[in-house]
Amino acid sequence: MKVIPFKIPKSTEDFIRYQVDNQPYFYDKLHQHPEIQLSYVLEGHGKLIGSDYIGLYQPGDLFLLGHHVPHVFRSHQEYYAERTELRSHAVALFFDQEVFTKGLYSIKELQEVRRFFEHLTGCYQVQEAVRPAIVERLLALPRTSNLERVLAVLQIVQLLMRPGALHSLHVTDHMRALTEREGKRMERVVSFLMEQSHRPITLGEVASVANMSREAFCRFFKERTCKTYVHYLNELRITNVCRLLLHTEHTIAGAAYACGFANLSHFNRVFFNIVGKTPREYRDSSS
Repeated sequence: MKVIPFKIPKSTEDFIRYQVDNQPYFYDKLHQHPEIQLSYVLEGHGKLIGSDYIGLYQPGDLFLLGHHVPHVFRSHQEYYAERTELRSHAVALFFDQEVFTKGLYSIKELQEVRRFFEHLTGCYQVQEAVRPAIVERLLALPRTSNLERVLAVLQIVQLLMRPGALHSLHVTDHMRALTEREGKRMERVVSFLMEQSHRPITLGEVASVANMSREAFCRFFKERTCKTYVHYLNELRITNVCRLLLHTEHTIAGAAYACGFANLSHFNRVFFNIVGKTPREYRDSSS
C-alpha cells in the first residue's frame, strides 16, 4: 500500500463511503486523499496531525478534514503494546467531490454545498452545538436504506454548514497537496519525530532521515508545513506534555523532561507561546 496518496476503497458511483475502524491502534502513516473526511472517535487517545495542526484526540471528538489534507490519527504508544486490551474505535464518512460534480452539483439548490466543500482546505473540529445531531445520524447510517442514507448525509452536511459549527484547527489556508515522493519523505520524518521527540534530536539527524542536507531539509520542511522544523518539534513535544498533565501525576518539570525539554525556563516560554497558558494554568483549567 502506498503511503501517499491513499486510496479510499469505494465504487465510482458512491458519493460517500462509511468506514468503521476498531482495532488496538489507528492507521499510523501520514496520508492524504481527495475525499473529504468526517471522523468520530468512540474509543482511543492519541495525536492528530492534520494540515499544519498538531493536537490530541479523545473519545467524543468529531473532526472534519478537507480534501488532500495530509493527516494521521496516531494512537498513543501504549496502544501498540503486545496483547493490549486497549481499543481505538472510530467511524468515518468520506465524501467524494467527483460524484457531486457529476451529479448533485448540477442542481441549483446545491451550489452552496459545492462552495462549502471547495473551501474545506484544512482540519476542523465540529463544535458541541451540532455535534450530537451529527453523531446520531452518523452512527445510524449503516441501518438506513439507500435513499435514507443520501438524505441523512445531506442533513449532516447541512449541520456542518451552520455558522459556528466548525472550529478551524489549522493556521494556514493554503497548504498544498503533497506529491507521492514528498509524502513518503514527510511520512518518514513525521513518524521519526513522533517516536523520538522525547530525546534530543539534531538537525543533521532528522535531515538524514529525509535523505537531504540540513539546508535543503529546512527549506523542504518549511514549504510543506508552513513551520520551521524547531517549531514543529516543539509543538509535538508540547502536545505530549499536555497529555501527561491531563492524564498522569507527573509534575510539570517531570512532564517537560520526559517529553524532550532539557531546560525548564525554555519549556515554560514555549508552552505559553503555543498553548496560551502556563502549564499550571492548563492543568488547573482542565481538571
